[in-house]
Amino acid sequence: MKKIAVFADVQNIYYTTREAYKRQFNYRALWQTISQQGDIVTAYAYAIDRNDDKQKKFQNTLAQIGFTIKLKPYIQRSDGSAKGDWDVGIAIDVMDCAKNVDSVILLSGDGDFDLLLERIASNYSVSTEVYGVPSLTANSLISAAGVFHPIENNLLL
Repeated sequence: MKKIAVFADVQNIYYTTREAYKRQFNYRALWQTISQQGDIVTAYAYAIDRNDDKQKKFQNTLAQIGFTIKLKPYIQRSDGSAKGDWDVGIAIDVMDCAKNVDSVILLSGDGDFDLLLERIASNYSVSTEVYGVPSLTANSLISAAGVFHPIENNLLL
């Protein structure tokens, strides 16, 4: 059975589905879809911890589905801007896991991940897939992915 690793850039998926569709992403439907392809051996959901009850409930739901939740603190800068970025953490985890699976699936539209997908495909001969909102996913990421899955109605709540 094919071994699959899933990496969800929660903030990216939240904001892109909200902007494009005014709806939320359905992680349970995604899990069911991917489970039909093989055995999900690793699944991480990367989020920013704002210490909010609604967010904690959402994170508990992700954990019940099967995701391991990775949180980073929300940092409010003195100038009013905010920081909360998981790109490096996602890249490290993908590199660590890619050598032990057959397929890496990334949920993000962030073009910063294009080089990562190209590298793991060539170094570890894994298949790469990306789920993203078509109009808000970087063309470079779509091109780097072995398969691009557009987030559409079947993956929305």
